[in-house]
Amino acid sequence: MTLSVVINSLRNTNPLVFCLTNNVVTNFTANALLAAGASPAMTNLPGEAGPFAKVAAAMLVNLGTPSTEQFAAIDEAIAGAVSAQTPWVLDPVAVGALPVRTEYAQGIVADRPTVIRGNASEILALAGHPSSAEGIDAKDTVTAAIAAGRDLAERYGSIVAISGQADAIISTEKTVLVHTNGIELTRITGGGCALGAFTAAALAASDNPFSAVLAAHAFYGRAAERAAATSLGPGSFAVEFLDALALTDPSELDSVHLQEL
Repeated sequence: MTLSVVINSLRNTNPLVFCLTNNVVTNFTANALLAAGASPAMTNLPGEAGPFAKVAAAMLVNLGTPSTEQFAAIDEAIAGAVSAQTPWVLDPVAVGALPVRTEYAQGIVADRPTVIRGNASEILALAGHPSSAEGIDAKDTVTAAIAAGRDLAERYGSIVAISGQADAIISTEKTVLVHTNGIELTRITGGGCALGAFTAAALAASDNPFSAVLAAHAFYGRAAERAAATSLGPGSFAVEFLDALALTDPSELDSVHLQEL
């Protein structure tokens, strides 16, 4: 499957993406999904999370601002997703830097998320490797985290996506670097978190998880490049980026530089 087919399928099917995400980025994440052609749904409420996970086309679990209630909802949602075979993405925000979420993430990853998406420091810590995490910011390079990503892929059968200067997409069979310039995404709140949700949407639109993750990261990066070319700073970039998610032609993915390692 070509990468453009994944994005066209996403736009044509309007998948329902259930997001258990952090309260800092909920609005931006929902708008990013809408702009890209998906349908967002947000709830962290126990009693609703499990049934919702069973009817959604895909699910995001983001640990950015965890609470006791959200942990209960996530546990319920994961059980529902596993039961219904709903593809899901784990975004282990700040794992390695903060102890409670680190222990929790290292527990739920055993439920074998379809995709694990994080920065280099988070992926190192989730795999049990030494990391230099500092809050939500990565202090390690993507290259330094590839071995940890491969460890996670082997242990849990997940596709592992490591965001950075070049995103690394890793399966048990191959590793591909996606070369786009998405540096402006680091200057706004929610750039990485929305990518996790967009990756879930791509999973719902494809029967090939690796191609879906590759397409999501290539398209997201290309949209960021388009937005950066016309914006004046972080504020206008955020608006331009939402427009770019809606306006970027999927055929542009044919020119994205992919490097297989």
